[in-house]
Amino acid sequence: MRVRAVVNFALASACVASGIAMPASAADPPRTMHGSADAFAAAGVVLAWGVLRGADDASTAVVVRIAADPAQFGSVAAAGIDPFTQQTKPLLGPTPTTRNVDLRVPRAHFADFPRTELRLYGAAIPAPSDMPGLVVFFLGVPDTTPEFASEAALESYLAQRIARARANPGSRPP
Repeated sequence: MRVRAVVNFALASACVASGIAMPASAADPPRTMHGSADAFAAAGVVLAWGVLRGADDASTAVVVRIAADPAQFGSVAAAGIDPFTQQTKPLLGPTPTTRNVDLRVPRAHFADFPRTELRLYGAAIPAPSDMPGLVVFFLGVPDTTPEFASEAALESYLAQRIARARANPGSRPP
């Protein structure tokens, strides 16, 4: 067993010294992408943001619609993170993507947890040890996020925004 460890170490050292990449392992971090606009599209997932105004800031909600291909991403989870302390607040536990998933968060939440991570998993019910296949993160609510006074107007916008983003894969959604 000790000989195998020495051989593996020597092989890894030689690969690093020569610039040859080692194969990825299960412990490698997930692919991470930065979202910056009120819509995001990548292979297997489309996101759209909107704000539903309430009577005051405390009752105003930020909504992120997540439309994922369940064959590629069986579930999604979300967390808010304070980038200074790294304190994390779960926003959404692993949720199957058999239909669109709406993440609703009070707008005030972003003052304490400005980084939002949407974590997409291959399995519909990921094990606690599973790593997400994709993490899309946003820093605050995107500046281009529109606000709506009614649930019906928000719903109509999110449906249209998802459709437009799907129609333009690989480019910044219009």
